[in-house]
Amino acid sequence: MIELRNLERSYPIATGRSWVLRNIRLAIGEGDFVSITGPSGSGKTSLLNVLGMMDHEWSGEFRFDGQQVQGMNPRQRQAFARDKVGFIFQHYHLIDDLSVAENLDLPLQYRDVPAKERAARVGDVLDRFQIVGKKDLYPNQLSGGQQQLVAVARAVIARPRLLLADEPTGALHSSQGQMIMDLLQQLNREGTTIVQVTHNEAYAKMAKRVVSLFDGWLTEA
Repeated sequence: MIELRNLERSYPIATGRSWVLRNIRLAIGEGDFVSITGPSGSGKTSLLNVLGMMDHEWSGEFRFDGQQVQGMNPRQRQAFARDKVGFIFQHYHLIDDLSVAENLDLPLQYRDVPAKERAARVGDVLDRFQIVGKKDLYPNQLSGGQQQLVAVARAVIARPRLLLADEPTGALHSSQGQMIMDLLQQLNREGTTIVQVTHNEAYAKMAKRVVSLFDGWLTEA
């Protein structure tokens, strides 16, 4: 599904360039579950931002479903990512003045899904994630684990081909973190392709594959 070849990312500095990704070669198949590990500053989030097409300042080759991402302009990449990719962030990124149901409905509005279908999808996701009773609450009325549960539901409601998770358990205590990881495994078993960044060794091993970044260089365990 995804193939990266000779992908590199750097930033200009006074003495030249600072490299954050070096000669990345990575293939991710349909239905894969990959953990990216490595110390802080090793390039993990940078790689995730490239995969999610949030960063355009890289060089190399990036194929997604056979299409050459490097050949797209920024607007094309944004539209392609909107249709293909879902995101889960460490700090939830829910909109505080929208209810749970409204937070779930928002990504469908961006995709011009008809109102009747949006309502059906929101209802299905609320039921599946067992948060029907929370649908009219606001994020500040939820626990951290509940907010992250809503964030996962929001990420998958548009049925993305690829789910990217940046430290999805980093702000949670252990039982909440385990709940989120169990949910990611369930989504993967159902066919969702997942790439997560994590510092947690046990959670990393819950994926099918583990790759490590160190000073921008990628190795696979």
